[in-house]
Order: sequence, then C-alpha cells, then structure tokens
Amino acid sequence: MANVSVNYKLDEEMVSELKEASEVYNRSVTDLVKEALSIYLEDLKKDPYYRLTVFAKEASQSESDEIISEIEKLSDDDLKIAKVKKYEY
Repeated sequence: MANVSVNYKLDEEMVSELKEASEVYNRSVTDLVKEALSIYLEDLKKDPYYRLTVFAKEASQSESDEIISEIEKLSDDDLKIAKVKKYEY
C-alpha cells in the first residue's frame, strides 16, 4: 500500500508532546501518530454503530421499513444505554 501525505492541524501542546515522546522512544512523530491512529481506528471499528453503518451506505425503502419495524418492536429495556464512551477530537 502506498503512503499518502496528509496535513492536520494540531495545537502546539500536542505537537510538543509528540516531539517529546518521539525523542523518549527514539521513534519518529509520524510513526507515533500512525500507531495511535491505528489503535483508535481499531477501537472505533468495534463500536456497534460503526459496525451497523459501515457496510450499509444506502438501504432500499423495503430494507429501511424492515429495520424501522424491528426497532419499533424494541422495549425501553432493550434500548437502555449499556455503556457510554466519549471521544474528544
């Protein structure tokens, strides 16, 4: 797979922390960012919302109706929040 250059804006404190960590671990900032993003993306891919939506970009009307029908059958207990996870960007 080819490498692609990308630009992202980070605050100065984060850049400073990245540089410090790269010196401590004798690794490039790029490698640290790539590893962190890989870990973060793997975590996101385990999220039920992601898993339910990633492959279903568009649903037909009949598929949408079927999904809504199944959701409407759920009770409040079925829809109770089991876990909360907060991501900050």
